[in-house]
Amino acid sequence: MWYECKIKYSRIDEDDRVKTFNQPYLFDAMSFTEAEARVNEEMVQYISTEFKITNIKVANFAEICPNEAGDRWFKCKLSCITLDEEKGSEKRANSYILVQANDVKDAYDILAASLADTVSNFEIPSVVESPILDVFPYYDGEKEAPLNEEVPENLRPLEPNDSFEGNNENAINEKEEIQD
Repeated sequence: MWYECKIKYSRIDEDDRVKTFNQPYLFDAMSFTEAEARVNEEMVQYISTEFKITNIKVANFAEICPNEAGDRWFKCKLSCITLDEEKGSEKRANSYILVQANDVKDAYDILAASLADTVSNFEIPSVVESPILDVFPYYDGEKEAPLNEEVPENLRPLEPNDSFEGNNENAINEKEEIQD
């Protein structure tokens, strides 16, 4: 389950002024307690000052679609369309997918490409930039936990210390060679 966690911290800017931030991050966890523990474990690596968890809530994302080439996260509304034959009307089931991309068009294209093999009809009625700064999938240190089986093979789950630079295929090939 995904939890959106807001973290408040202060930092001194270039003009020697203290600036306070309250920023959301996304964590994969089994419970609120585990989400809180993961925040404390992960954020100590990135924030050198004191920080406070100001909010934890269940995120309503059905899927996360990481893309190393992207630098921001976009919340995409996906409407799956089915036909109710008895009533003769369309029925829409909405879900939200978080997509990593560079802009709205890029997010739309990435999501549409990931859904190209689906047999159901769908629309993407909304793509908006999310305030989420980073996503922390579950990682036990031994093997990667898949974000979702429906994620295309070329989009692998993020690891805690992943950088967004470089070629993902090289990293996957290197990992396969190590395992062989």
